[in-house]
Amino acid sequence: MSGLIQVVINGLMIGGVYALLAVGLTMIFGVMKIINFAQCEYLMLGMYLTYCLYNLFHMDASNNPYIFIIPVAVIMLIFGIVIYQIFIRPIVGRDMVSYILLTMGLSYVLQNAAQIIWTANPQSIDTAIKSKSLYFAGLDLSVPLAKLVAFVLAVAFVLMVSAFLKNTDMGRAMRATSEDAQIAALLGINTKQSYLLAFGLGSLFAGVAGVLLSPIYTVYPRIGTLFSTTIFAVVILGGLGSVAGALFGGLLIGIVENLVGTYLALDLAPVGVFVLFIFVMLLKPNGLFGVGGRKA
Repeated sequence: MSGLIQVVINGLMIGGVYALLAVGLTMIFGVMKIINFAQCEYLMLGMYLTYCLYNLFHMDASNNPYIFIIPVAVIMLIFGIVIYQIFIRPIVGRDMVSYILLTMGLSYVLQNAAQIIWTANPQSIDTAIKSKSLYFAGLDLSVPLAKLVAFVLAVAFVLMVSAFLKNTDMGRAMRATSEDAQIAALLGINTKQSYLLAFGLGSLFAGVAGVLLSPIYTVYPRIGTLFSTTIFAVVILGGLGSVAGALFGGLLIGIVENLVGTYLALDLAPVGVFVLFIFVMLLKPNGLFGVGGRKA
């Protein structure tokens, strides 16, 4: 039994980070009705920014990279706003194909730019937290400290997003824009500002996820592809545009991925995720928390 609990805990740990990545993606879709295929490249940039800041300030193994969450978040927010203003804003209102082609192209550009700047060699942060674990001798369980911190901070960010959307004027304006942009504009809501903020926050959350994953994974230009398929499955399974769905979907997929990888075969973990995905889509085509169009 302790082995099963250990696998579930490990799944929850990574599932929290999946949820944070998915929240950024689902926020952009919920407000703008576009799918950003470059979202996981923002994760890659967040990891590289963390790596660079860690080395710039000559951190040693006793330090951990989480102290860079705020600067990375600010940089990625600005980056997202710039990307929106230069590339996304000119095509707002066009068909979905335009967004798909643009964001897929942006994904390849960012990957190749990262390879030019940092080369294709994997880089890692030398921090002691990656080798530390919390042991519960009575339950015969151990929890990797880096994954636990990533889980706690990721869930905290997701809950803050939910509170922001429900309890602030700007959050309510974004929710109204996601329901019907034309009616929201007639009511005096600045929909363009909502679009800008949604895209910027989506970039910010991906960057923060990059900070949280930096002690766990080595970073290389194509690391985003390691997560992209899973994150899109999380978003659709939870319900496009649903923050609660992104959180629940991320945790559920993290658990399923670890159960299949542990008890069947590691290579079959993605298969298990998509068997679950297909099963949910057959029962609830709009996702677990989706009803028709968009539900937050």
